[in-house]
Amino acid sequence: MSSTINRDISWLSFNYRVLQESFDEELPLYERIKFMAIYSSNLDEFFRVRVGAIRHLLTIPAEAPKAQELLDQINFIVSRQQKEFGKNFREKIIPALEKNKIYLLNDSLLSKSQLQFVRNYFQDELIYQIQPVLLVKNKVAPFLQNGAIYFVVGLQAKQKKNNKPTKRRTRYAIVKIPSDIHPRFVELPPEDGKFGIIFLDDIIRVNLDQLFKGYEICSCHSIKLSRDADLHIEDEYEGNLVEKVKKNLSKRKTGAPSRFLYDESMPGSVLEFLKECFQLKKNEMIPGARYHNFFDFFRFPNPLSPQLEAHIPQPMRIPELDSYPSIFEAIKNRDWLLNFPYQSYDYFLRFLQDAAYDPKVLEIKATQYRVADNSAVVSALIEAARNGKKVTVFVEVKARFDEETNLKSAQQMAAAGIQIIYSIPGLKVHAKACLISRISGNRRGIRHYAFMSTGNFNEKTARIYSDHGFFTCKQEYTDELIKLFDYLESQNTLVTFNKLLVAQFNMVDEFSRLIDYEIASAKQGKKSHIIIKLNNLEDEIMIEKLYKASKAGVKIDLIVRSICCLKPNSDYSENITVRRIVDTFLEHARVFVFYHQGEQKIYLSSADWMKRNLYHRIELGFPLEDQILKQEMLDILSLQLKDNTKARILDEELNNKVIPQEGEKIRAQHAIYEYLRNKYFKVFDDD
Repeated sequence: MSSTINRDISWLSFNYRVLQESFDEELPLYERIKFMAIYSSNLDEFFRVRVGAIRHLLTIPAEAPKAQELLDQINFIVSRQQKEFGKNFREKIIPALEKNKIYLLNDSLLSKSQLQFVRNYFQDELIYQIQPVLLVKNKVAPFLQNGAIYFVVGLQAKQKKNNKPTKRRTRYAIVKIPSDIHPRFVELPPEDGKFGIIFLDDIIRVNLDQLFKGYEICSCHSIKLSRDADLHIEDEYEGNLVEKVKKNLSKRKTGAPSRFLYDESMPGSVLEFLKECFQLKKNEMIPGARYHNFFDFFRFPNPLSPQLEAHIPQPMRIPELDSYPSIFEAIKNRDWLLNFPYQSYDYFLRFLQDAAYDPKVLEIKATQYRVADNSAVVSALIEAARNGKKVTVFVEVKARFDEETNLKSAQQMAAAGIQIIYSIPGLKVHAKACLISRISGNRRGIRHYAFMSTGNFNEKTARIYSDHGFFTCKQEYTDELIKLFDYLESQNTLVTFNKLLVAQFNMVDEFSRLIDYEIASAKQGKKSHIIIKLNNLEDEIMIEKLYKASKAGVKIDLIVRSICCLKPNSDYSENITVRRIVDTFLEHARVFVFYHQGEQKIYLSSADWMKRNLYHRIELGFPLEDQILKQEMLDILSLQLKDNTKARILDEELNNKVIPQEGEKIRAQHAIYEYLRNKYFKVFDDD
């Protein structure tokens, strides 16, 4: 029996945990709907990326049997989850909406006035943007766009009046639902205090007779095709990567099928026709419900807003940090730990904006992995360049699904005079670091100010992702950060790191050494303890190190949001507890704590413990050494380890086991906000 769990099966367990949040009737209704949308969005990407990759293995004879077995297992698990998804939506979400006088109506439930509204809406807004295509097997089959929803419509020519009935041939046409242009949900005029909402799909369904005059509508079923989204450039070692990314972006839209989803009520004869018409394989065809793309429920209208929605508190200010005349003065005085989204991301934006206008600032260097649309970070860097600062930005153009955004922002920055350094062949740069060089009165004449983070430099996701940022100007940090940027620029520099942990250099060795120290302590009968918080734990080498530590008696607490290939509750993991926290904010931080005979070695990092992070990326880890900041991080982790509301314990079967609520009810994300509020007092209101 394997000592690890398959990463894809583990991920499905995580996504089911997301779905479980939609079952929680203590949550506001639209928060539950949001979690259904997240589940659907996650699953769609999973099929485009992971299932697409597994399907490639079917073409390799030696890998095909194992790949097919995994695909069968995935389809079985997803099918079971989808049944729960549908049951929850029908039996819980819909009645809860109706209890609040919000009705999701289909084409058969419309009143006379609502039907007239739908007819008018179709004529005024939709009819000229819909182009039906008749299907002719082996001759006419339109290209199915990735993720688009289509109707497959069965048609029969109308009988002419006074003619004897004759056997009529059924033909099929395809109609694309234009949800890329129009809202997926349309609000109907309220009636008697009730709010009606209808799918765009059903507006078209009602009006099919307007699209196919001369035909009788025999049937109508929805389909959707997901395509392989991998650009297959992860391991490119030569050539112009930017050009390869640009060239491959268009291929993403035309990738091989990874899942053909169809309405399970569709007759077998229609399904067989589509299989031949679009040259699909049987194992690519997955039954679904009447509606697809449930991630559109992110934008499900709420006529009662802000009722039925989760209240998300405003990020807090840090009064002491605000008291300084400049952020550089604050950082010069001491190190600062920021906890997002509980505390304001404005401090990092202020760091860049102050640098853009400060006459003493000479140079800015930064990495870019994922930035927001119309990014305030990018705008500040451009402003700095226009003000005469030397600005260098390392842009990772291989950040999946953000390649196009990164290329666009890189072009904007280059046009403003910023030096852009693109991807390193064979490696992704996932480190989150910014370094500002400023004239100073110290003996070197220059002082360097650093910001390092567990999350992306993205002010929008910083409102919903739980991450940590760190300001310092201590020379032992900044000197090594200079080395890292020198390496990113040239890749020819022979560098060593002592303070910072950098994947490809010392990260794996140092984590291994710290685990070995705890093992040695345990064998000597001394207290030993490891706390690790990650998004994903997949690397077998590090998992084996944790197993070894567990067998030696080291207590290990893991908080793993998503993939966890380590198997709990086994002989080799009896001292390991694995928790998963899913709540309003996405737990995104990576934190590593080693007891170290009471010294408490604490590192924050951009790196998960996956093969790709540890061996195929440039990742950055940095220590917390200030005792006050260390205690703050330990207090935050302690609240997460005590969570008995949104945390779950993972067992060997990947079940998300509810923690019995003995004593005080603790919901970590709420408790962390209160902890920081009590510590820093002032709440930031940016409205």
